[in-house]
Amino acid sequence: MSVLDMSPPPPIADARAAGTTLYGRPLRGLSDVLDALDDAARGTNITVGEMMREIGVRSFAPLILIPAMILVSPLSGIPGVPTFGAIFMLLVTVQKLIGRPHVWLPGWLTRRRVPAARLRRANAWMRRPAEWIDRRTHRRLTVLVTRSANAVTLTVIALICAMIPMLEILPMVTSLFAAGIAFFALGLLARDGLFILAGYAWSALAVGTIWMLVNAAT
Repeated sequence: MSVLDMSPPPPIADARAAGTTLYGRPLRGLSDVLDALDDAARGTNITVGEMMREIGVRSFAPLILIPAMILVSPLSGIPGVPTFGAIFMLLVTVQKLIGRPHVWLPGWLTRRRVPAARLRRANAWMRRPAEWIDRRTHRRLTVLVTRSANAVTLTVIALICAMIPMLEILPMVTSLFAAGIAFFALGLLARDGLFILAGYAWSALAVGTIWMLVNAAT
């Protein structure tokens, strides 16, 4: 599979490495990702590594989408979560850009724990909008999901992730940027150029919001 081809890989023996969940379900939309997280969040706490094993280490788009969704959810209010999520997404995005076949993360990231109950509540909060979005995603505007277009999109995601830690004192702004990344990741996952376009528009809105806040403060 090419470096920037975000289409699901063909079935192989190890479902966790092939764009499916640990239980063999294909990841085709936002609801599938939430289902996978619900499967993983069965104990008291869940580590980042356990979430990655459930989603699959070759599923780059879902691994960008998950922290973006978390940063849009109420979990973004926990101190440090926006910075942690941005670092995670940045590492995943850069590895996709340089052509790694699967995601590697340092141990201090994969050992980070999230309360399972909070994750389940965040999933429940996102369930209805996820179902609404999934009903409206299909392959279109494919010029925005070509290899070269994907390279541009991934570069923009990386730039946004680099900005988020500096903006953590402004939770609304970090959530705005995270929503833009979520649109991008959904577009890459579903090969839906309309969501890629929405990601650019939403990111421009976030930049405009920062501009207004800076001007208001000066």
